[in-house]
Amino acid sequence: MAGSLNLAGQQLPQFSQYMFNDFVLNPAIAGIHDYYQIRTNHRFQWVGMTDPPLTNSISFYGPHSSMDMGFGGTIYTDVTGPTSRTGVSGSYGYNIAVYGDMRLSMGLNLSILQYRVDGTQLTPKDPSDMFIQGVVSTTYVPDAGVGVYLYGDRYYAGISAAQLLNNKLEIFEEKTGLNRLKSHFFVTGGYRFEMDPDWILEPSAIIKATAPSQFRFEVNTKVEWMEMVWLAAGYRFHEAMTIMAGYNYDDKFYFGYAYDIGITELRYYNMGSHEIMIGYRFNDIK
Repeated sequence: MAGSLNLAGQQLPQFSQYMFNDFVLNPAIAGIHDYYQIRTNHRFQWVGMTDPPLTNSISFYGPHSSMDMGFGGTIYTDVTGPTSRTGVSGSYGYNIAVYGDMRLSMGLNLSILQYRVDGTQLTPKDPSDMFIQGVVSTTYVPDAGVGVYLYGDRYYAGISAAQLLNNKLEIFEEKTGLNRLKSHFFVTGGYRFEMDPDWILEPSAIIKATAPSQFRFEVNTKVEWMEMVWLAAGYRFHEAMTIMAGYNYDDKFYFGYAYDIGITELRYYNMGSHEIMIGYRFNDIK
């Protein structure tokens, strides 16, 4: 019917600077560093269009002071026109030594998700279908995710999965039917090449898969000077080119900016996407 909503495709927030806050993708990241940190991401997608996606997230995570484990949490909101999604999650990670500097971390994530549709902002195709107008529908569902992360001083590779419970969402109950959350899978990897004592080159990639058969991937290359300033360029297959820059002040404050240049037909109707990352690192815990 005209008021029916279909939740398909990519159902999770998207960030171009995922490599600077990979905890939002993989709960196994909790505890792999020797310090706690706060990372925020703010994404303004397709600027210039009507009701474009707006995403905000904040994460706090770090290690146990004496054991090989870590904890963390994330809060995020993702708003597109009349629809919004808010998530609150907690994560636990446990890591073990494998060989040399190689370690393996395993993580679990539990969350509560809120989905909201504001019918006052919707215009039904069928003028006779007035049910959804003036109605605000909100539903809550639990969810879970898992991840593993293999890493060393210069490399990392991770696999994670989100929305494993495949919960159903009942929007405008008894009027529009049910929508099911789909499982999302992420594969990430990267390597740090020390060009000389001052310069580091770091290529990275991410593959995103949505059950049952949707795949996307991104590749990025970052150049870092004195572990203080970085520039990066990326390509999201069939979607966008990305330019990124960042600054690390006193090894405590982190600032990053990304600009996406669309390469689809949508590029004629917007001025690109902007993303800001801000982070703070606490004193070493271990």
